[in-house]
Amino acid sequence: MPSTSVKAPQEPDASLSHGLKQRHLSMIALGGVIGAGLFVGSGAGIAAAGPSIVLAYALSGLLVMLVMRMLGEMSAAYPSSGSFSAHAERAIGPWAGFTAGWSFWVLLCTAVGLEGIGAAKIVTGWLPGTPEWAWVALFMLVFLGTNLAAVKNFGEFEFWFAALKVGAISLFLVLGVLAVAGVLPGTDAPGLTNLTGEGGLLPGGADGLVIGLLASIFAYGGLETVTIAAAESEDPVKGVATAVRTAMWRIALFYIGSMAVIVTLVPWDSKEVVEKGPYVAALDHLGIPGAGQVMNVVVLVALLSAMNANIYGSSRIAYSLVARGQGPKAIGRVSGGVPRIAVLASSVFGFLCVLLSYWRPDDVFPWLLNMIGAVVLVVWILIAVSQLLLRRRIEREAPERLVVRMWAFPWLTWVALAGMAAIFVLMAREPGTRTQLYWTGGMTLVLAVVGYARQRVRATR
Repeated sequence: MPSTSVKAPQEPDASLSHGLKQRHLSMIALGGVIGAGLFVGSGAGIAAAGPSIVLAYALSGLLVMLVMRMLGEMSAAYPSSGSFSAHAERAIGPWAGFTAGWSFWVLLCTAVGLEGIGAAKIVTGWLPGTPEWAWVALFMLVFLGTNLAAVKNFGEFEFWFAALKVGAISLFLVLGVLAVAGVLPGTDAPGLTNLTGEGGLLPGGADGLVIGLLASIFAYGGLETVTIAAAESEDPVKGVATAVRTAMWRIALFYIGSMAVIVTLVPWDSKEVVEKGPYVAALDHLGIPGAGQVMNVVVLVALLSAMNANIYGSSRIAYSLVARGQGPKAIGRVSGGVPRIAVLASSVFGFLCVLLSYWRPDDVFPWLLNMIGAVVLVVWILIAVSQLLLRRRIEREAPERLVVRMWAFPWLTWVALAGMAAIFVLMAREPGTRTQLYWTGGMTLVLAVVGYARQRVRATR
């Protein structure tokens, strides 16, 4: 049984360096919401949902805001490189921390491989004839070196990556709003033509909205990294509090705002939305020369940024798990303030995923992708349950730690849990996501059983 005390699990975070400055953390928080899922994956969502993709992103965005608020409350109270995994262990028990941590580690490492493949495809499009695997290997080596060095190097890379992404999407939004208003030279205001055309706001019906909603949920992945990074910042509590409090406008502006601009400017059923990506399609529609290549550079930066962040995040999650006795001790060794063995292990697993995409593209690789398909939802549920349990304990034992508070507790926490349950039901209804649900459920069950068995063994010692 978990302890009734809010005392943190034993995790010597002090052995990690605290080289991330506030500007690093602020930009990681700002740029962390602008990922490859937004630039690339949103095209399929628009094709299925049409203009209702704005509603889909708004609904999922509300859920994400609630999750981040809950996570921010716990992370500001007890900053930890284990983030939600450490909170789940504290609130529910070691088995929950084990399950949340290792499932998320597999997700991040696999994502590193996928992002490497995506980045390599863009570069080989510019340099035809060069092998994709060589570019993936180069990217992996660069970010392996970055993460093996001091954490401030990771922070600097992410600062400039995030600055470029924020600048690019901000410029896109400005151009898009000017075009919608009809004041951009050489363009006519589209009015509501693309929003009220054939099929209206819901051309795909309820099913199309559901597909768009599921696509938007997974586009928000990666927001948790800022609470992991906060443990290595100069002022963890202030960093988490600032990041969480600004999450609402960042999600509203970058995700919901850009979706609204795109479906207003471009017909939702245009082939270019999927083939070129929605942002490139919108810029091409405006007749801006070289827009496609410029956006390809931005997408490449987004993919490389995600690789860098996911190697960092996976290594810190692994380090935290080992420090809490939830994994092989060798991975937890720290030198120079960096868990270098954990960085190596995470990078090797990520590169193995790339090799599987070449060696076993028809069986093992799709199996791996299905297994991580719903991990984000599993983690979100554990975050919500942990916050429900921890809030009362913190109020009773250490109320001064509640620097960030969940809105309308406990009602909005229960609303968020109901929303997550509804998404699981929707995934079970859709053939394309039902398989992911089964495989993720299987992996979660196996990890939970192993974690519980370990917990029982340790309790009897």
